[in-house]
Amino acid sequence: MTNKKNLSDLQWQCASFSELSNLQLHAIYQARAAVFVIEQNCVYQDVDGKDPLSHHLTAWTPDGEVAAYLRIVPAGISFAEASLGRVISTSDWRGTGVGKALITRGIQALHALHPAAPIRIGAQAYLEKFYGSFGFETVSDIYLEDDIPHVEMLLLAKA
Repeated sequence: MTNKKNLSDLQWQCASFSELSNLQLHAIYQARAAVFVIEQNCVYQDVDGKDPLSHHLTAWTPDGEVAAYLRIVPAGISFAEASLGRVISTSDWRGTGVGKALITRGIQALHALHPAAPIRIGAQAYLEKFYGSFGFETVSDIYLEDDIPHVEMLLLAKA
Protein backbone atom coordinates (compact mmCIF):
# COMPACT_ATOMS: atom_id res chain seq x y z
CA MET A 1 0.00 0.00 0.00
CA THR A 2 1.43 3.37 -1.00
CA ASN A 3 0.99 6.66 0.79
CA LYS A 4 1.73 8.84 -2.25
CA LYS A 5 0.45 12.39 -1.99
CA ASN A 6 -1.25 13.68 -5.12
CA LEU A 7 -1.71 17.38 -5.79
CA SER A 8 -4.94 16.54 -7.61
CA ASP A 9 -6.40 15.43 -4.26
CA LEU A 10 -6.08 18.93 -2.82
CA GLN A 11 -8.89 21.47 -2.63
CA TRP A 12 -7.62 25.04 -3.03
CA GLN A 13 -9.36 27.90 -1.25
CA CYS A 14 -8.64 31.63 -1.26
CA ALA A 15 -10.72 33.33 1.40
CA SER A 16 -10.86 36.50 3.42
CA PHE A 17 -10.46 36.08 7.18
CA SER A 18 -14.20 36.41 7.76
CA GLU A 19 -14.91 33.71 5.16
CA LEU A 20 -12.86 31.11 7.04
CA SER A 21 -14.70 28.86 9.44
CA ASN A 22 -13.51 28.50 13.02
CA LEU A 23 -12.25 24.99 12.23
CA GLN A 24 -10.39 26.19 9.14
CA LEU A 25 -8.73 29.01 11.06
CA HIS A 26 -7.77 26.56 13.81
CA ALA A 27 -6.20 24.20 11.24
CA ILE A 28 -4.27 27.09 9.64
CA TYR A 29 -2.90 28.30 12.98
CA GLN A 30 -2.03 24.72 13.93
CA ALA A 31 -0.12 24.22 10.66
CA ARG A 32 1.71 27.55 10.98
CA ALA A 33 2.74 26.74 14.55
CA ALA A 34 3.93 23.26 13.54
CA VAL A 35 6.20 24.69 10.83
CA PHE A 36 7.41 28.00 12.26
CA VAL A 37 7.39 27.44 16.02
CA ILE A 38 8.06 23.70 16.38
CA GLU A 39 10.06 22.67 13.27
CA GLN A 40 12.05 25.90 13.02
CA ASN A 41 12.31 26.24 16.81
CA CYS A 42 11.32 29.88 16.58
CA VAL A 43 9.42 31.49 19.40
CA TYR A 44 7.55 34.48 17.99
CA GLN A 45 4.08 36.04 17.91
CA ASP A 46 2.42 34.35 14.93
CA VAL A 47 -0.99 35.94 15.52
CA ASP A 48 0.17 39.44 14.62
CA GLY A 49 -3.02 41.30 13.72
CA LYS A 50 -2.47 41.00 9.95
CA ASP A 51 -4.70 37.95 9.43
CA PRO A 52 -8.02 39.85 9.61
CA LEU A 53 -6.72 42.23 6.92
CA SER A 54 -5.46 39.47 4.62
CA HIS A 55 -6.70 36.77 2.28
CA HIS A 56 -5.68 33.20 2.99
CA LEU A 57 -4.73 30.69 0.30
CA THR A 58 -4.92 27.15 1.60
CA ALA A 59 -4.48 23.74 0.00
CA TRP A 60 -6.79 21.43 1.97
CA THR A 61 -6.40 17.66 2.07
CA PRO A 62 -9.49 15.45 1.73
CA ASP A 63 -9.29 15.05 5.54
CA GLY A 64 -9.53 18.80 6.08
CA GLU A 65 -5.88 19.26 6.99
CA VAL A 66 -3.57 21.93 5.64
CA ALA A 67 -1.11 20.75 2.98
CA ALA A 68 0.13 24.25 2.11
CA TYR A 69 -0.77 27.81 3.02
CA LEU A 70 0.10 31.46 2.54
CA ARG A 71 -1.51 34.77 3.31
CA ILE A 72 -1.95 37.62 0.88
CA VAL A 73 -1.32 40.91 2.65
CA PRO A 74 -2.50 44.18 1.08
CA ALA A 75 -0.06 47.00 0.37
CA GLY A 76 0.84 49.16 3.34
CA ILE A 77 0.56 46.42 5.99
CA SER A 78 3.82 44.42 5.90
CA PHE A 79 5.50 46.40 3.13
CA ALA A 80 4.62 49.36 0.90
CA GLU A 81 3.74 46.74 -1.75
CA ALA A 82 1.27 43.87 -1.45
CA SER A 83 2.95 40.74 -0.15
CA LEU A 84 2.83 37.01 0.31
CA GLY A 85 3.66 35.79 3.80
CA ARG A 86 3.50 32.93 6.28
CA VAL A 87 4.29 30.58 3.37
CA ILE A 88 4.31 26.93 4.42
CA SER A 89 4.04 23.43 3.10
CA THR A 90 3.40 20.92 5.85
CA SER A 91 5.92 18.15 6.45
CA ASP A 92 3.76 15.39 4.93
CA TRP A 93 3.47 17.33 1.66
CA ARG A 94 7.04 18.51 1.11
CA GLY A 95 8.64 17.15 -2.03
CA THR A 96 5.32 16.78 -3.85
CA GLY A 97 5.45 20.06 -5.77
CA VAL A 98 2.87 21.65 -3.49
CA GLY A 99 5.22 24.57 -2.73
CA LYS A 100 5.54 25.47 -6.41
CA ALA A 101 1.79 25.16 -6.86
CA LEU A 102 1.24 27.35 -3.78
CA ILE A 103 3.47 30.18 -5.00
CA THR A 104 2.04 30.03 -8.53
CA ARG A 105 -1.51 30.19 -7.18
CA GLY A 106 -0.51 32.81 -4.60
CA ILE A 107 0.81 35.16 -7.28
CA GLN A 108 -2.35 34.60 -9.35
CA ALA A 109 -4.63 35.18 -6.35
CA LEU A 110 -2.77 38.34 -5.31
CA HIS A 111 -3.05 39.74 -8.82
CA ALA A 112 -6.76 38.87 -8.93
CA LEU A 113 -7.23 40.87 -5.72
CA HIS A 114 -4.73 43.63 -6.57
CA PRO A 115 -4.31 43.75 -10.36
CA ALA A 116 -0.83 44.59 -11.67
CA ALA A 117 0.53 45.08 -8.14
CA PRO A 118 4.21 44.48 -7.45
CA ILE A 119 4.77 41.80 -4.79
CA ARG A 120 7.37 42.05 -2.03
CA ILE A 121 8.28 39.13 0.20
CA GLY A 122 10.56 38.58 3.16
CA ALA A 123 12.04 35.22 2.13
CA GLN A 124 14.18 32.92 4.17
CA ALA A 125 17.57 33.28 2.51
CA TYR A 126 17.95 29.59 1.70
CA LEU A 127 14.81 29.86 -0.49
CA GLU A 128 16.16 32.74 -2.59
CA LYS A 129 16.71 30.54 -5.67
CA PHE A 130 13.24 28.96 -5.29
CA TYR A 131 11.50 32.37 -5.27
CA GLY A 132 13.82 33.58 -8.03
CA SER A 133 12.40 30.85 -10.26
CA PHE A 134 9.05 32.72 -10.13
CA GLY A 135 10.66 36.01 -11.17
CA PHE A 136 11.31 37.49 -7.72
CA GLU A 137 14.53 39.51 -7.52
CA THR A 138 16.53 40.07 -4.35
CA VAL A 139 16.38 43.72 -3.31
CA SER A 140 18.06 43.68 0.12
CA ASP A 141 21.06 42.39 1.93
CA ILE A 142 20.58 39.40 4.22
CA TYR A 143 19.01 40.35 7.56
CA LEU A 144 17.98 38.35 10.60
CA GLU A 145 14.30 37.94 11.42
CA ASP A 146 13.72 35.81 14.51
CA ASP A 147 17.37 34.70 14.20
CA ILE A 148 16.74 33.28 10.70
CA PRO A 149 18.54 34.82 7.67
CA HIS A 150 16.07 36.51 5.31
CA VAL A 151 16.17 38.66 2.17
CA GLU A 152 13.54 40.95 0.71
CA MET A 153 12.54 40.01 -2.81
CA LEU A 154 10.38 41.87 -5.31
CA LEU A 155 8.27 40.66 -8.22
CA LEU A 156 7.58 43.67 -10.41
CA ALA A 157 4.10 44.28 -11.75
CA LYS A 158 3.39 43.21 -15.30
CA ALA A 159 2.79 46.11 -17.65
